[in-house]
Amino acid sequence: MSQEILNLCPECGNQNLAIDHSRGEMTCKSCGLVVTQKLIDSGPDWRAFSKEEELRRARTGAPSTLTLHDKGLSTVIGWKNKDAYGKNLSPANKAKIYRLRKWNVRTRTNKSLDRNLANAMNQLDRLCSQLNLSKKRQEFAAHIYRKVAQKNLIRGRSIEAMVVASLYLTCRINNIPKTLDDFIEYSSINKKKIAACYKLVINELNLNISVSSPVNFIPRFCAELHLSGKTQNRAAQILEVAKKLRITVGKAPAGLAGAALYVAALQEGERRTQKEVSEVASVTEATIRNRYKELKNILPVHLTCR
Repeated sequence: MSQEILNLCPECGNQNLAIDHSRGEMTCKSCGLVVTQKLIDSGPDWRAFSKEEELRRARTGAPSTLTLHDKGLSTVIGWKNKDAYGKNLSPANKAKIYRLRKWNVRTRTNKSLDRNLANAMNQLDRLCSQLNLSKKRQEFAAHIYRKVAQKNLIRGRSIEAMVVASLYLTCRINNIPKTLDDFIEYSSINKKKIAACYKLVINELNLNISVSSPVNFIPRFCAELHLSGKTQNRAAQILEVAKKLRITVGKAPAGLAGAALYVAALQEGERRTQKEVSEVASVTEATIRNRYKELKNILPVHLTCR
């Protein structure tokens, strides 16, 4: 996948892109590079000056979406056995319409790729619903999966594993605080297979993914531990100091965020046990204990507990 497809500047890697609809260009605000030109205007070819006029002039159906295997462009025969006048169909016509519906469904997935995408998009919809991810992130993950499918990387691998890998990659790119264990909870595939698929997608699509920042996990962990905003800010300050002193290098972000919250809770008088923090952060108590010792020993001035 090219960098511009993921809304990243191929020159500086910045996500700060701007679209000029009058020129049909997408430019980077940081370095000024024209990332894409001759963009297609997907807006209507008419003007409307009120909401009623807009609804009256609209003559299209639902917009196309990557979250459906056929992008929502195919025709679906309704399941109500009524004609155009609202009257019930005769038994002979009912049987005819039933056969038409059956062949309509079959023709929509007559290719192996279509059947694969139909299964994958159902899995993706289920995971996004269980993980409370937005429609925009679901569309992003569907785009990644389609690129993987076009490169014929799905053959011989689990569809669910590739869907989870695409969704996890989406969260990493968009700085959404989700760990791989969050996806394991709602998946029947083991962690080793998903990690292998994730590495394959990154290598084949030539993506350079930065390590997640521990600060991104702080609000989520705070909410689950019922900690105050003061503790949350204190934990963020601790991580900032630790980053300046390069303590965070090579450490798992979830474990660092959990340890920083543990220390901040002690300082702000909202004590939580290491077991409670480790369960929320999906790491072991030993990890929280080790990260806590590192923070306490290296930053004694900043981490003096009350």
